This record gives sequence, structure tokens and C-alpha cells, in this order.
Amino acid sequence: MKAVAAVLVLLPGLVSAQERDFSQVEVRATPVAGNIHLLQGAGGNIAVSVGPDGLLMVDTEFAPLTDKLRAALEKLGKQRLTYVVNTHVHSDHTGGNVAFGREATLVSHTAVRERMSKPRTRRGETLPPAPEHARPVVTFQQGMSLWFNGEEVRLTHLPTGHTDGDSVVLFVGSNVLHTGDLFFTDRFPVIDLEAGGNVEGYVRNSEALLAALPPGARIIPGHGALSGREELERFVAMLRETTALVRRKKAAGLTLAQVKAEGLPEKFRSFGEGHVKTDQWLERVYTSLGPSPRP
Repeated sequence: MKAVAAVLVLLPGLVSAQERDFSQVEVRATPVAGNIHLLQGAGGNIAVSVGPDGLLMVDTEFAPLTDKLRAALEKLGKQRLTYVVNTHVHSDHTGGNVAFGREATLVSHTAVRERMSKPRTRRGETLPPAPEHARPVVTFQQGMSLWFNGEEVRLTHLPTGHTDGDSVVLFVGSNVLHTGDLFFTDRFPVIDLEAGGNVEGYVRNSEALLAALPPGARIIPGHGALSGREELERFVAMLRETTALVRRKKAAGLTLAQVKAEGLPEKFRSFGEGHVKTDQWLERVYTSLGPSPRP
């Protein structure tokens, strides 16, 4: 259990993974398009490619869900799990590496391995390194492609957004994009400043995703329901507008308390119904935008 605890980190505002009861969690499988299926349990969404070359999984959720994930994978296909791609370092996306790293090749951006290889701070808590076998062994700087199950699996790094190691995964033939936590369907996102995240970089990255999105693509977000262009457009518009609003208020000399007191327009109320509440989003944007101007 020590190895498991070493890599368990939850999103802000949730109880710790050690305190959470995963016994009632169900892992649901949904066909997406082509070779790709979506698995959803209690952490980040998982994409699975199923075909003659074996199984390729994008992200691994929390470590305590490993047995349930294995059962879901076996229902999709009896093939060997060949690759696991981690979209970023957080343990609701990498926790299962402790188990799956012993049988599959782990792939990620370089920053993910670097952060998992040394102690790091998360909300004031120092976390030990992940076990060696749970760290990615194939890493890249800007991007790479895997040719698997009859299609190109294109990995692209988008820097300084949710973290400094974010990657998105495009299954080219199936026309499915896994965004990692650069997209939360109809919710305010998490931006981890301690792991190199930045709100302005996050906005740029999400805009880049929208600009490059292939026609008709299905989108697997880091968290939330299976989506498409419409949902991503709505998310990007929210990011632009709320960030610009906080930037104007901060430039005008308003304190964080004043910005929170004024809140956001009513049309953004529903975005605060997820893990990140409106006050938390305003604080993260305000803090990420840098020092207030001097009077």
C-alpha cells in the first residue's frame, strides 16, 4: 500500500484517495468511434484502443481501481495491454501505473517522468517519488506518433497549461481526441500552478485544440461526458471571457476578495457545479495572472 499511497493525488476540493471508498465505484465502458472506447470510473477519463496489435490505454485512473479497470479491459478484448500513455502527472490519471507499468510500456512527456521521479509538493504536502516501474520509460519533448491497431496515435505536448507536462492524444483514423485535463466538459478546470500550470497558457492551449480539431472528431475530455466541437467551443468561450474579466478587474486594482464578491455573470453559474467552484476558479485565475499592479 505504500507504493500506492506514494502516487495518489486528487483534484483540489476532494477528499484524499486514502480516505475515499472506491468499493462502490463502477467502471463504465462506452464505444466512441473506430477502435476507441471510453472507460469512466472515479478519476480521469480513459481511452482504450482495441485491435490486432493489442490494447493501448490513455491514462490509468486511481490505483485502487486497478482490478475494476482490468475487468473492463478484458470485456473489451483479450489482447495484451501493450502501451499506456499518461496525459499528465496527476494521480487520478497515473495512479494505475503502479500495476500496469509492470506489463505495458509507459509513455509520456518528459516533464511527467521528471515530476514522478522526485519528491514534489501538492497543496502543501510533500509527495515521495513514484516507484521506478510506475514512471514512463518512453518520453518525448514536443510530440511523437505510435502506429497501433491500424492507425496513427499522435501525441502532442501543449506546454504550461494544466501542468507543464500536458499532452493530448489523437487517434487519427478513428478521429477521436483525448485532451487530458486541458478540457473539462461544461465545468471550470483545474490549473495546477505548483506543477507548472498557468491560466493564460491554458487558454492558449484550449484555443489551439479547437483550431486544430478535425471535422467530426469525438472528444474524450479529462473529466466529463463524451463531447464534440460544440462543447469545446463553449468551454473555450468561458475560458476567454472569465480570464479577461478577472484580468480587467485586477488591472483596475480590485483585490481577490472584491473579485470573488462580484462573482461572474449568471451564464457561468453551471460551470461552478463541478469539482472547481466559482470562488476557486476566480482565485486560481487571479493568482495565475501574476502580481497586482502597484498603486
